[in-house]
Amino acid sequence: MQLLNHTLDNGIRLIHHRTNGMVAHCGLIINIGSRDEKASEHGMVHFIEHMLFKGTRKHKAYYIFSRLDDAGGELNAYTTKEETAIHASVLKEDFEKAAELISDIAFNSVFPDKDVEKEKDVIIEEINSYLDTPAELIFDEFEEMVFSGQPLGRSILGTRDIVRSFTQQALNEFVARNYNTHQMVFCSVGNIPDEKIQRLFNKYFGPVPAKKKSARNNKKVLYKPSSVTKKMDTNQNHCIIGNVSYSLKDKRRMGMFLLNNILGGQGNNSRLNLSLREKNGLAYTIESNYNAYQDTGVFSIYFGTDSRNLEKSISIANAELNKLRNIKLGPIQLSKAKNQIKGYLARGYENHESLMLSLGKSLLVFNKIDTLEEICKKIDSLTSSELLGIANDIFDLSKLSTLIYK
Repeated sequence: MQLLNHTLDNGIRLIHHRTNGMVAHCGLIINIGSRDEKASEHGMVHFIEHMLFKGTRKHKAYYIFSRLDDAGGELNAYTTKEETAIHASVLKEDFEKAAELISDIAFNSVFPDKDVEKEKDVIIEEINSYLDTPAELIFDEFEEMVFSGQPLGRSILGTRDIVRSFTQQALNEFVARNYNTHQMVFCSVGNIPDEKIQRLFNKYFGPVPAKKKSARNNKKVLYKPSSVTKKMDTNQNHCIIGNVSYSLKDKRRMGMFLLNNILGGQGNNSRLNLSLREKNGLAYTIESNYNAYQDTGVFSIYFGTDSRNLEKSISIANAELNKLRNIKLGPIQLSKAKNQIKGYLARGYENHESLMLSLGKSLLVFNKIDTLEEICKKIDSLTSSELLGIANDIFDLSKLSTLIYK
């Protein structure tokens, strides 16, 4: 993979991969997420993400909404617990419009008072919608349990009362305190010559004043297994079971990634899908997830089932965990599991929007990019003994927490 790398004097980095095709993708990834908020700011990063589209020192909101949409493009943004991203997909001839617009809203947003007040209502409705969706809400509440009393445990959306307290001044102070040019990456994938990318990057991101702050101060994660059952007015019981897991920089991460896919990944042949859904008909939705953060991670199994089948479903899920802890994968099983995950990764690389964001996050977190070939080599090097050790560390039933909505 041919990549263009460049770092401006202000610290903003560039990563560009030239591809064929009519559509180009670009984005700015900023190393600031909900875990960087104070308790009184809960939900502010997500609120700012919304407010980025409400006007800048140069342009009104209508211009921002229409600039790319009028040309058949798309402008979007998202917030996670550790980063904020502003990204666009456009025809390659409109790439400069996208780069200029992303720079403008990232560094010139004014957060108009009247829009701050209106957006409070919008986000409160988003929170209300989430509270009405137990299959989504349970994941946030589970992380709140696992990372109890810690910023990483707080949800991205915030609470209604805290969101109502936000002001234009508070938003500006948060941006001034937290948005660090040395922790920003402009990422791009498309049929744009390197020389043009370099010129546009310098033009729209070079004049941004340098701002450097201390890196995120990650504290040791405190975890104690717990079990909670909540009474909810739902047609199903919802259950999530899990444990803390490995960070993004832990060498065991790749093995955990593979084990999670074997257990309850996207394939129809995942062990949980076969045992809970196909063999016993106990669940419609069954999955396992592994989310890695910069200093820790979380593993979870989720399913929804009829109240009569809850205990049986939990027992089957635990049995699958114990199999992975007690029985080494044979050579054929291991080879199939590796091939499956490599196939998923290769397909992901063909999705150029996803690839663009992946390149940006990799540079932001690791300050380097592993090629698909390098990642596949790491997967191929995994052994059954390594996977057994990881399974015994993370899938130990005595370490698991459980949250149930009844």
